Amino acid sequence: RRFNSLTLQLEGLKITKTNKYPIFIFLLLSYMFILIANVGIVILIWKERSLHQPMYLLFCNLSINDVMGNSLLVPRVLADILVPPSDRLIHYYECVMQAFTTHMFSTNAHTVLMIMAFDRYVAICNPLRYSIIMNDEMVLKLTVSAWGVAFVLVGILLGLTIRLNRCRTLITNPYCDNASLFKLSCESVFINNVYGLTFTVVLLSSSIGSIILTYFKIAAACLTNKSNSLNSKALKTCSTHLCLYLIMLVSGMILITLHCFPQYAEYRKISAILFNVVPGSLNPVIYGLQSKKIYKSLSNIFHPKRIMLF
Repeated sequence: RRFNSLTLQLEGLKITKTNKYPIFIFLLLSYMFILIANVGIVILIWKERSLHQPMYLLFCNLSINDVMGNSLLVPRVLADILVPPSDRLIHYYECVMQAFTTHMFSTNAHTVLMIMAFDRYVAICNPLRYSIIMNDEMVLKLTVSAWGVAFVLVGILLGLTIRLNRCRTLITNPYCDNASLFKLSCESVFINNVYGLTFTVVLLSSSIGSIILTYFKIAAACLTNKSNSLNSKALKTCSTHLCLYLIMLVSGMILITLHCFPQYAEYRKISAILFNVVPGSLNPVIYGLQSKKIYKSLSNIFHPKRIMLF
């Protein structure tokens, strides 16, 4: 059976008239905060020469990823909240683009945090050679590899889905993703399931494995080196990085777990939106407050030294 309609219907969130506007306002304010905070940090790092360091330049990738991931998702969800379910229509190509961005966002979150972990490892375990190893060329190579790996993995994932013929038009999700797209097909999706599972296992195991290995080596270096200043620096920068990683991992795990319980479909939809919104909101706050240099730069902007007039 071929149908291949280019107009799809998004199920969206099942919300009542009473909670429609509170949810809309919450998501709108969250999105505005994500844009202002993340774009603000990128501009600050770009303009402040003292922040032109690998740690901050690599963090810019996370901010750009958060803005990209939320910009193709939240405005669409906001628009759908205000219209009746029958009017929540989306073009097939827009749906594919949204699915690609969604998976790029989640994959990038892992690859970027992995390269940030490598930066922390070099800074703490090899401080004397840090500036030689983490030069501009290395920062560029790490950035390109983080985005490149995500692009290739997600490209194959979506490529396997768009080859399928479609016989359904309902997306049972608040936004488009790979699973909701291949569920539109009446053909065998065995290859899609195998690749999707392999993709998830490889990404999660390499991500969790590299973080555990990195932090094990950092802990060993701190225990061997009795320097209080090194240990204090390690604890501060690593706790920030680990906090960002755990937020991303926990919100992702909740979403994966809820997929196993069809009876909690509405909770799964809400957690799917929060998976983008929560890390995007918390990342700049945690990083901005924990980093003395970013905090100092922000203080200089908002509290400039008063010029004494004599």
